[in-house]
Amino acid sequence: MNDSPKTFENSAIRTVWNEQEEEWYFSVVDVVGVLTESVNPNNYWKVLKKRLKEEGSELVTNCNQLKMQSSDGKFYKTDCMTTEQILRLIQSIPSKKAEPFKLWLAEVGKERIEETIDPEQTIDRALATYAKKGYSREWINQRLQAIQVRKELTDEWENRGVKKGIEYAILTDEITKAWSGMTTRDYKKHKGLTKQNLRDNMTTTEIILNMLAETATKNISQTEKPESFEDNKSAARRGGRIAGNARKELEAEIGHSVISDKSAPEINSVVTNLIETVAKDDKNE
Repeated sequence: MNDSPKTFENSAIRTVWNEQEEEWYFSVVDVVGVLTESVNPNNYWKVLKKRLKEEGSELVTNCNQLKMQSSDGKFYKTDCMTTEQILRLIQSIPSKKAEPFKLWLAEVGKERIEETIDPEQTIDRALATYAKKGYSREWINQRLQAIQVRKELTDEWENRGVKKGIEYAILTDEITKAWSGMTTRDYKKHKGLTKQNLRDNMTTTEIILNMLAETATKNISQTEKPESFEDNKSAARRGGRIAGNARKELEAEIGHSVISDKSAPEINSVVTNLIETVAKDDKNE
């Protein structure tokens, strides 16, 4: 695990990155302290924890204890939560600074309901989000096409009886390694990524090669109709190798690797920075 404290306004929200789970963990006391401005956030959290238990909330039960560095320089076990858990916790904090989060969560929930009724809105919002992040129109078009290619592949896996979750991840890893020479995790490390989506940090060329690998895998699967998971792994490796051979030919022509170590400018922790923004805005009012 890697420590990454975010300091601002004489306050700090300590975070830990769990590489195995690919998940950020946040110090609950630090978040409570920033949002409530309590002189004793430990006591505030103790009282809130008791109330949540009485309400039957699973937040406290699922809360992890991880070692984090304290102000005295020593490491102590500290209550920590994932992004999802922290956002749920914020809903239980009656605070002026917590209100913007609650409004944002309500808006996100409303959008998800609208997208369920009208899936086309998902595409429209994706376009708008990528544009706001500064991606080029060419990149956005390729990325949206890549989403469709991925959906076609996962539909094929579902038809072949592949289980969502871990089996999808294993097959994706096989494809990625076969075309790029790296596992998905190593590829993310190469780009300096943690929680971010790998495809959102690919160049146009990388996206195209990944699409070729996934399309080839789908076509092989549709032709051979693999019945076992091992047969699906074989199809994934061969589909990835097709794109891998294309990559090698292109690199031989241009004289350098097309696997970029660059990533899109992303914030490691949306939650921490949102909290920081709220704290700063509140001070300026």
